[in-house]
Formats: sequence, structure tokens, C-alpha cells
Amino acid sequence: VDPRLGLSEAEAKIRLGKFGFNKLTRQKKTSVFKLLLLQLNDWLIYILLTAVVITIVLGHYIDAIIIFAVIIVNAVLGVVQQLRAGDAIAALNKLTVLKTVVKREGKNIEIDSDLIVPGDIVMLEAGQMISADLRLIEALNLQVDESALTGESLPAEKNAEVVIKDPSTPLGDSVNTGFMSTLVTKGRGRGVVVETGMNTEVGKIAGSINTEEKSKTPLQLRLDALGKKLGFFAIFICLVMFGIAMLQGRNLAEMFLTSVSLAVAAIPEGLAAIVAVVLSIGVTKLSNKHAIVKKLPAVETLGAVNIICTDKTGTLTQNKMTVTSCFDLDTKVQIKRGGKNTTGAGIVNMAKAMILCSDASYENELAIGDPTEIALLWLGDDLGINRKTLDENTKRVGEFPFDSDRKLMSTLVTEDGALTVYTKGALVSIFNIVKFVYEKGKVVPFTEVHKAYYTKAANAMSDQALRTLAVAYKPVKTIVAASQMEKEMILLGMVGMIDPPRKEVKAAIKTAKTAGITTIMITGDHKNTAFAIARELGMAENIGQAITGKEMNSLSEAQLKERIGTFRIFARVSPADKVTIVRTLKERGNVVSMTGDGVNDAPSLNAADIGVAMGITGSDVAKQAADLILTDDNFATIVTAIAQGRTIYKNIKKAVIFLLLCNFGEVIAMFIPLTFGLEAPLIASQLL
Repeated sequence: VDPRLGLSEAEAKIRLGKFGFNKLTRQKKTSVFKLLLLQLNDWLIYILLTAVVITIVLGHYIDAIIIFAVIIVNAVLGVVQQLRAGDAIAALNKLTVLKTVVKREGKNIEIDSDLIVPGDIVMLEAGQMISADLRLIEALNLQVDESALTGESLPAEKNAEVVIKDPSTPLGDSVNTGFMSTLVTKGRGRGVVVETGMNTEVGKIAGSINTEEKSKTPLQLRLDALGKKLGFFAIFICLVMFGIAMLQGRNLAEMFLTSVSLAVAAIPEGLAAIVAVVLSIGVTKLSNKHAIVKKLPAVETLGAVNIICTDKTGTLTQNKMTVTSCFDLDTKVQIKRGGKNTTGAGIVNMAKAMILCSDASYENELAIGDPTEIALLWLGDDLGINRKTLDENTKRVGEFPFDSDRKLMSTLVTEDGALTVYTKGALVSIFNIVKFVYEKGKVVPFTEVHKAYYTKAANAMSDQALRTLAVAYKPVKTIVAASQMEKEMILLGMVGMIDPPRKEVKAAIKTAKTAGITTIMITGDHKNTAFAIARELGMAENIGQAITGKEMNSLSEAQLKERIGTFRIFARVSPADKVTIVRTLKERGNVVSMTGDGVNDAPSLNAADIGVAMGITGSDVAKQAADLILTDDNFATIVTAIAQGRTIYKNIKKAVIFLLLCNFGEVIAMFIPLTFGLEAPLIASQLL
């Protein structure tokens, strides 16, 4: 395609016929009748249905009706619970935009995103959702929020000039690519469509949800095994009793009736109903504790969980970049978000400079813009700066926008008749443009000693996985051109920021650990950042417990299976990697819970024994793919739910033992007298 002209309408029509509409294939909804049949696909149910037939043949219609009623109640409870489950693919469809601007026949036109085809030239600007997978051909200060797809909390900076040759490059490092259903937060650009519909990265996720087979829960597997054993036991009892009767010369017709009745009586027909009722009670209790269960057996699965795999961004952390540390040559201060912070004039001036060199806005709890810049606005609030007054007293009269080469952004601001240039950016880039530094209330020449102090402070912040950002300023007499702004600046200070952990998570992880449950972090974020959060939460002790997706993929299947138990952090992983991790953990005999909130978590939520999604911040996709939804987005609720699951499992186990012992008692009471040639203590109808 010629990027200046775009496709012709005729060529676009041909490609639409070849590649199909740019939308995700919807998964067919299972009919209520089929759901009912699936509920009946169980060994215990087969045996009960056999018992119904036998009791009808024997003329015991009341018994047949009771047993059949138990089967129906059990099936209906299961179907009602499953009808609440939605469709993961339908939720994915909601993420695609309705309209997109493309260049066709040399003109920019707006079309339905469904009609986009490979080769279309798509125009991108801030606030726009990308509607297909693109190879960028132009990127001007372009930043894209890919957190829902990659799990990385910071927007990705895009560069159309980069050529990536390694096919195993993680999505988060694909700086020359735009992905379907990600959001442009800054800048503008153009891209040529390379994949549409189910061939996009989001489409692959949709496909994996569609094809992933949901394994049976531990409870279902145990009940299946129990059903088979009871079936063989019933047949065995029937044959033994009838054989004894033949040897003793008893009335064969009467003993056949007694033997069959005893076989039916040996089956605990109340078991299916008790399991369904206990699980239903558990579902109700959990809903009162902010956990919604979509399928009844999932409650018991919770009790069997011994590994919780969890996403980092938005699950363990708040998904809000926050300044936690400020530094200048006079002061180093830790910032408490939302609290009262007292500090020196230098730090306050630094925060003001950061605010005036920002394009974000935050009013009435509504944040718009780059998460890093929003964090700087919050810093101003935490230091008691009145941003409204500051905005009224200042006016931006010039700017030099951020770009990835300079790693700087500058604004020219007028305040009380004075003109000032403010520049923020990476510390190394700031070093290149400063000639002076603010120290002890004075402006002094910037020396190697000052540089060493700042470098040391920056390294200390990096060790804590903080992202550093420095700011400088200079007064000017007249309005200057953008190219003249970033010269002979005065270094003010530096901040360190991170997406902080949720307050309740550390205690919840500790509680889980004491209960024999291991918590593992699986994230698309960088290894060092992930480790810093994991160490703070008590999940990991050394960097050797962390591995990247690329390192993991270099291991053979056997090596991964052998070593997977030593890792507590999986960083820079793709959605497919997450599924591999969950499956490998399951193959080692673990019962795995996966917790997440993004689109990228959906396949692994589906693959886990039990998927847990965040109800408030979670994407629709994650909620639909999960078995359990946390309505309070509280990681600690998972631990509460597991405790409830263990209680339910114990209750079911007690009920099973009680029923089996009662029925076994009947078998013994019949078997011993008949073996010694005595009369049967119970007749057929009494047994039934």
C-alpha cells in the first residue's frame, strides 16, 4: 500500500472478502437444555437413574419419584448458577471501537472499525482506541496504554523508526506496533494494518478462551470416582447376595428382589442433593463476603487451592502511578499519598515546576492524561499546593513537546509578568541541559559533585524499582523558540514513583502462606519492578526467584516442569506464557487459582482450576472468563473465599462419610444374618 494514498475502495472490498470483517468471532451460547444434560453427565447421576428404573420395575413408585426429584433439583441448581455466566468473546467484542479514521484514495475518511482490512492506513490521536494491529509508520510523541493487554502499568512509548527482527519479542517491547483495543494516551501517529479480527493479539486471546477446555473440579473428579466405585459395589453386593441365596436354596424371586433392593439402598441417593445444597449455601455466604461464584463446584475448588497465581498491575498494586520519594540537594523526603506531608521550599518549588510542565488534569476524582503526569498532580495535592490558584495565576505561552529521543518535555509559562521555562524528563537527559543547581535556597554552578549526589540518589530509587523523573527551570526575559528552551537550565530536584501495592495484600499473602498456599506473581511488567513489589509483599526473597517470559521459553518442557516450583515471579510474560505457567503448575499436581483483571489475564483465568477476576477495575473479558468475581477488588477476599471453600469441603466430606456409613450399616445388617442362614431382617420395601 502507498502510505500517501492508502487503499482504493475497490482493493479494500477485495481484501474484506479475503480476510473477513475486523471483529471477533462470537462463541455460541450453550442452550439451557444442553446445560441441563451436562449437569446429568455424572457417574453418580447415572447410578441414581439406574436406581429409578429398577425401583419402577419393582413397583416402588414413591421411591422412584423421590430419587428422580433429587436428580432434578441437583441439575436445576447447577443450571441456574451457570446461566449467570456470560460469554468471554462477547465481552471482548465490546472493547473494539465503532469508528476509525483511515486514508483511502488519498483522503481521510471515517469508517466502521469492522470494515478495516490489512493494508489500511489508520490515523491515531490521543484518546483513540486502536482498532486493529498496526505497524507504525509515523509516531509523534506517541504513547499507548497497553496495561489491559500486557499488564504493564506505564504507557508504552512508540517509535516507528525501530525495526524488530526477533520474533520472540514480548508485546510490551514491541515499540513499533499498535495493538487492537489499546488506548492512545498521548501524541499522534499513523500505522498500516497488519492483522484484523481473530488474527490480532486480542483475537488470539479470544481464540484461546474459545478452545480452552475447562477441566473438572477436584470435587467433581472425586464424586465421579466415588460414583464408579459405588456402582461396582452395588453390582457386587447384588451378585453376592443372590449367590448366597442360591446356595442356601432360598426363594430366588424373593431374594432377587431383596438383592436388587439392597444394591439400590447401598447407593446414597441423598449425596447429590446434599452436595448441591451445601455448595449453594456456600455461594450465598461468599456473596455476602464480596465474592460472586458463577459455578457451584467452584466453591469447593477454592478449598483445594494450594497455589494462587496473580497478576501484578491492578491486582497486587493499585494501578495508579504514585510519587513516593522526592529528592533535592537539601532534602530527601518520603511522600505519603493522600496524607499531610511537610517539607522544604525546594521540594514544593520542584512539585510546582512538575505541575506546570504537565498536560494531565485531575478534578473531582476524574483523572485524564498520562499516569506519570497524574502522579505529579497528586504530589502537588499531597504537598498542599493549591493547583486551582496556580492555574489561575499562570499561563502557558510556549512548549517543546516530549519525544523519545530527547526524553524531555518543556513548557514556557508566564506568572506575574515573569517568564519561566520548566523542563522535566529522564535524569541523564536533564544532566545534559543544566548549568546550575538549586542548593540551600541559592542557584549555584552545577558540578561533578552535584552530579554524583543525584546519580547516587537515582540509583537508590532504582533499587526500589522506582521510576525517576527530574525537573529543571530557567527564567527568560522574552518568549523563546522551542529549540532555545532547553539550554543552561537550573536543576531543581527529582522524584521517584511506582505503582504501589494495595494495603490489604501483604497481610493476605502472609495468611495464605500459613495455610500452606503459595502466592506467585505473573506479570507483563519488568523483572526488577516486579521483584521490588514481590519483596515488599513478602512473596520473594531474592532475584533468583524471578524469571522472564523469554528466559522461560528458552527452557524445555521438562526443564520448566522441574524448575517451576522454585519461581515466585514470572515477568515480561505474554498471555500465552501465562497459560503455559498455569498448565505446568497443574501438571505437577497443584490446584491452581489465577487472579487478574486485564484482557491479557483471560486465557489463564480460563485455564486455571479456578479463575478469579476483579469486579470493579476488572475488564469485562476477565469477569466473563473467571469462575469467581471479587466485588470489592480486595485480594484478601480470595483468602477469605479459600477458607470458606475449605469449610464447605469438610462439610461435604462429613456428609459423604455419614451417608456411606449409614448405607454400609444396612448392607452389614442384611449380609451377616443371610450368610448364617437366618431370615432377612429387612424386606425389600423397608430397604428402599
